[in-house]
Amino acid sequence: MTGTSITAEIGVIGGSGLYELLDEVTEVTVGTPYGPPSDSLFVGSIAGRSVAFLPRHGRGHRIPPHRINYRANLWALHALGVRQVLAPCAVGGLREAYGPGTLVVPDQFVDRTSGREQTFYDGVELPGGHVPAVLHVSAADPYCPDGRSAALAAARAQAWEPVDGGTLVVIEGPRFSSRAESRWFTANGWSVVGMTGHPEAVLARELGICYSSLALVTDLDAGVESGEGVTHAEVLEVFARNVDRLRSVLFGAVEKLPTTRDCVCSHALDGAATGLPGVPS
Repeated sequence: MTGTSITAEIGVIGGSGLYELLDEVTEVTVGTPYGPPSDSLFVGSIAGRSVAFLPRHGRGHRIPPHRINYRANLWALHALGVRQVLAPCAVGGLREAYGPGTLVVPDQFVDRTSGREQTFYDGVELPGGHVPAVLHVSAADPYCPDGRSAALAAARAQAWEPVDGGTLVVIEGPRFSSRAESRWFTANGWSVVGMTGHPEAVLARELGICYSSLALVTDLDAGVESGEGVTHAEVLEVFARNVDRLRSVLFGAVEKLPTTRDCVCSHALDGAATGLPGVPS
């Protein structure tokens, strides 16, 4: 962290439109052992809670999903004091009932990415001589139950009935699925498909951070709809139409997050010798 004593308790990983209505935001630059995060962190206050917003793709959406430095992003939030993360993302619906504008709060994910750095505990020496020991952290239930409850309650308070649970399948990107891939995902009973939910959730768990995904459906995936297939422009258009509602849900969820933690996420590193500087062991 460069030249600041600013801290935050809650993190939101998403786009710039999610914090632009805050009255006051402080831009903070955070350095990490894994290189720079996607952008500066923007720290403000919501309902008396300090919140750090991190643009996942950088300002201007300049970083594609397979090039995001996920380890640096989660490390930077942890270094700032963040222990609870809300992570909105745009997804494709894998069921006809999950059309554009549907909000899914998943309870499971399936990893279909390749080549992404997905652990802090790889035995590679960090600056300062720290060598992380090999550590196997449970991802059986990857999303924080308290965070999910807060997100669901906040959506319902906005008269936006969310889908409670479901499986987010994460693909490498930046291309969209073929029809055959999409039909395979649907046949497996999965709910939505996106490009950024992994390794975010796992890396958060490795740092003992609570992580909850809010998946906004922007289109029906290729194997579900019968047209020419979704375009990037259409995804951005649907997301833009829903960003105000999504912002309201996020702000409501921040207010509803517990001020003390006793969930599975908070105990993920109990008894573990992490070897990571600044991470409890």
